[in-house]
Amino acid sequence: MIKYILKRILMVIPVLLGVSIIIFLITRVLAPDPAPVVLGEHATNETMAAWRTEHGLSDPIWLQYVHFIGNAIQGDLGTSYYSHQPVTNEIAARFPATAELAICAIIVAALMGIALGVVAAVRKNKPADHVSMIIALIGVSMPIFWSGILLIILFSGILHILPSNGRVLPMLGPSGGTGFFIIDTIASGNMKALGDVLKHLLLPTLALSLYSMAIITRMTRSSMLDTLSADYTRTARAKGLKERVVNLKHALRNAMLPVSTVIGLQFGSLLGGALLTETVFSWPGIGKYAVDSVLKSDFPVVMGVVLLVAVVFVLMNLIVDIIYAYLDPRIKYGKPEEG
Repeated sequence: MIKYILKRILMVIPVLLGVSIIIFLITRVLAPDPAPVVLGEHATNETMAAWRTEHGLSDPIWLQYVHFIGNAIQGDLGTSYYSHQPVTNEIAARFPATAELAICAIIVAALMGIALGVVAAVRKNKPADHVSMIIALIGVSMPIFWSGILLIILFSGILHILPSNGRVLPMLGPSGGTGFFIIDTIASGNMKALGDVLKHLLLPTLALSLYSMAIITRMTRSSMLDTLSADYTRTARAKGLKERVVNLKHALRNAMLPVSTVIGLQFGSLLGGALLTETVFSWPGIGKYAVDSVLKSDFPVVMGVVLLVAVVFVLMNLIVDIIYAYLDPRIKYGKPEEG
């Protein structure tokens, strides 16, 4: 098992290196010169040249990358062109908002996806199955930003029951703490603030969870259909066990191996999807921060956010691979699944 884990960790290094090269080339070679955007159109050529020299943009491109990757390994992602603060600190201040949203979204997606998938498999080719698959199809087909806009129009614009932006009302916002507002409000015993935090979380969580919910639903249904037709399931029925016990204890339990893998991978992808969700709902996380930075050509921030998302996504893949290998030894020994 240790050999398998070390092998997977070594495979992570070239992936992250490739991501860093791609994002570096996009922001430093293909993107327009940030100097006129940052300094303004009235800046002189001498001022812009001095600014490029100050930020290392006048060095050869290979030397710029060497400096960038060397500093990144040490945790230094550069300095924002606008706030003049370390990018690491700027991201750290906003990451809890994104992580809280992604965690809530994957919980909702997993619970709803597994429930719909089980119902669809147990009621195969019946109305409940068709309804579940229609919901999954809508979730897969509808872009996150579009579903977010529809939710805002319905619940905020028409019904006026849920807020459409922000994390909490300013006068209720917790100060200090972990940055995870749910944890901070519970720890402080402020139930009024907790209720407001949950109200602000609801719409972006639903919008972000729809796609993952659809993927989990389809995977659960497919995996459940395989286990429902397996020999051990038929044996359980032959013993006279109740159908509910057979479905949940025998079929679902064995069907959860591939489903848990999908859930882990979807959690990593939710951080990427959060970029659009945070923009639509004005959620103050790293997604909205990255979009604002792209519009302002604040490329150190853009590179830092992309690298962070890549690291989280790769780590989630690594964790899922390790868990999968632990649960199914055939994976780490390289044996086929049949036989």
